Amino acid sequence: MFSKSAIEVRDLSKAFPIYSKPHHRLMQMVMPGPKERWFREFRALKNISLDVARGETVGIVGRNGSGKSTLLQLICGTLSPTSGEVRVNGRIAALLELGAGFNPEFTGRENVFLNAAVLGLSHAEIREKFAEIEAFADIGDFIDQPVKSYSSGMYVRLAFAVAINVSPEILIVDEALSVGDEGFQRKCFARIDAIRDSGATVLFVSHSASTVVDLCDRAILLDHGELLMQGTPKQVVSTYQKLLYAPADRVAQIRAEILAAGTNRIASSKEIEVVDEEGPGFQRAADATVEEDGIQAYWEEGLKPSSTILYEQRGARIDEPHLQTLSGEKVNVLIPGETYVYTYKVRVERTLSNVRCGMMIRSLTGIEVGGAVTAMSKDAISIVGSGEVLSVRFRFRCLLASGTYFLNAGVLAGFEEGEEYVDRRIDVAMFRVMPYSDRLATGFVDLDVVPQISVAS
Repeated sequence: MFSKSAIEVRDLSKAFPIYSKPHHRLMQMVMPGPKERWFREFRALKNISLDVARGETVGIVGRNGSGKSTLLQLICGTLSPTSGEVRVNGRIAALLELGAGFNPEFTGRENVFLNAAVLGLSHAEIREKFAEIEAFADIGDFIDQPVKSYSSGMYVRLAFAVAINVSPEILIVDEALSVGDEGFQRKCFARIDAIRDSGATVLFVSHSASTVVDLCDRAILLDHGELLMQGTPKQVVSTYQKLLYAPADRVAQIRAEILAAGTNRIASSKEIEVVDEEGPGFQRAADATVEEDGIQAYWEEGLKPSSTILYEQRGARIDEPHLQTLSGEKVNVLIPGETYVYTYKVRVERTLSNVRCGMMIRSLTGIEVGGAVTAMSKDAISIVGSGEVLSVRFRFRCLLASGTYFLNAGVLAGFEEGEEYVDRRIDVAMFRVMPYSDRLATGFVDLDVVPQISVAS
């Protein structure tokens, strides 16, 4: 029996026929009997059941091919299920394939009326909202030109403007938040925030951990068409990233651990009162630093960079670069606000003078977020003999925003021509900072700012 949720899904499955040869499609139409199977079946979704409460914001995460987009299309009605049932209670605005219903021969204005009518608005409602849609798209006089003359950016901006301005009761978004420039993206997020704050239900797919944690009341994890887990955004995102970076030979084991944890139940965030904040499938170190809600820093075997660049060695070799807790446990998934040590060894293969070492943390896009050296040039180690080993440690407090970061390591020595690297490694290690929802700081680094605001009469 269905309840009065905004979205209700019961035992939903979707299978697609996969034909090995083009003519097999015709053969299946001509001879479709049970003994004449001309295709193999690909099950994109397998017995999915979930509820989304009215006014709830739910994020869907999962690896590519996990069935996220298929689920959204079934909820929107653009696909029909193979089995199971979907019920939607309210007007939907879907940001799936933006502009899929546009006629290239029509002008932008004509396509606004056409597309908004498809989304359920009357002609009078479209006229009333047209100025707002036109201003949001911000494509100027091109609104009265055929859309076939639009750039791809203009096309998507207009489609987004139509879909986002229909005052939906349910908003469904499939990774459509990367359209346009940064200013337009910010405007899109602000509009989605306004829709959510008005009491609408929001269901969206995103690969951005911080977006899911910031926007959502709840998250669900799909993998190979199965609903593995649902719970708090932080819990689900951390588990998803564990699965995402797992070595191929451990994926099956981690999936089994997630399912065995028993978090895959039909519930809305309104019903979730007690959750296991440690999350399933975490491989923890015994003495790792503990966050306030029980999640620990841990080592993730598959979290290794593929972008490492090695400099030519000139008498020294960097070994074993890694992060560890203060108690010495090796970790690469960190808790915000806790203290860690970046350490490596330098094996010296010939006598070097004026030796010092360095480190750098870089963002996913290569921005140098912060680093340090062991000494100023005048205070470098004067002589290091061949065969000696340097133990290098950089202790730091993790004040970084959630996300993925890369580590550099370098050894400098003095020569007649000046100071030069005797070994250097770019992107030699990587780590993740877990997402957290109570962060007031913006940007990469928390500067420990103390914000104040007052109202004067």
